Amino acid sequence: MLVYALVRILYTIPILLGVSLIAFGLIHLVPGNPLDLLLPPEAPKELVDQIKAKYGFDQPLYIQYFTWLGRVAVGDLGNSVFTGEPVREQLISALSNTLVLAIPAAVLGFALGIFLGALAGFNRDTWIDKLASAIAITGVSMPHYWGAIVSVILFSVILNWLPATGMGPSGGLPQSWEDVTHMILPVVTLSLIPMGVISRLVRATVLEINGQEFTAALRGKGLRRKRIIYHVLKNAAPPAMALMGLQFGYLLGGSILVETVYNWPGSGQLMNLAIFRRDIPVLQATVVVLSFFFVLINLSVDVLQAAIDPRIRR
Repeated sequence: MLVYALVRILYTIPILLGVSLIAFGLIHLVPGNPLDLLLPPEAPKELVDQIKAKYGFDQPLYIQYFTWLGRVAVGDLGNSVFTGEPVREQLISALSNTLVLAIPAAVLGFALGIFLGALAGFNRDTWIDKLASAIAITGVSMPHYWGAIVSVILFSVILNWLPATGMGPSGGLPQSWEDVTHMILPVVTLSLIPMGVISRLVRATVLEINGQEFTAALRGKGLRRKRIIYHVLKNAAPPAMALMGLQFGYLLGGSILVETVYNWPGSGQLMNLAIFRRDIPVLQATVVVLSFFFVLINLSVDVLQAAIDPRIRR
């Protein structure tokens, strides 16, 4: 088990290096210069050269990359070109705000997805299966941003039940009912796609396992239905766990439009602002840190899967 975990950790190193190279290269291929937003067209050349030298934009790209990678390796993410503030503090604050949404959205989406998928799988071709599948397909098919806009119009503008945008007065972890009301719409919106994806996978896996010989043998032995369901879900757990890891990573990095619609100051909104401002240090740091968390989550899921199912380690 230890050898398997060490091998998986070693695999993550080239993946992270590749992500850093792609993030750095693609961002610099985008037309435009962040200094164009800070300096007027009539700015003297000496001032432009001075600011370029300050941020290292006067160096060749490969030197910029290795310099930036060396700083990132020791935890120095640089300073924002737009605000001049350290990127690390901005990113820590934004990530903590994103986790306030991502964790409850993951719990809600995964729980509903497993429940609906198992319900559909154990009641194949019935109205329960069709209803659960319809809910799952709706969750997968509906774009995040469209669901966010519709929910704001319905529950905030028309019904006036829930606040439309922003965090609660605590500005962090919910400490009152008012804080919770600000979270309800974005959490439910973010949970829809994980719910649909997990539900479809669990249903397909349950149907596949139900058709195998060992389940027929369990029924032939007269095992109770609850015990058969337990054994089926236990065998369906590894692929579901792998998909949960992927979906949680998507929740961390794929909530740009949702956080923008709800004006939630998380990593998605920070990345969105960095794109429009051409704030290269913030954009690079956000992409790399989110990618690191994505890889770390999937590494943890891989190791946990191997601990549950020894066949994976072979």
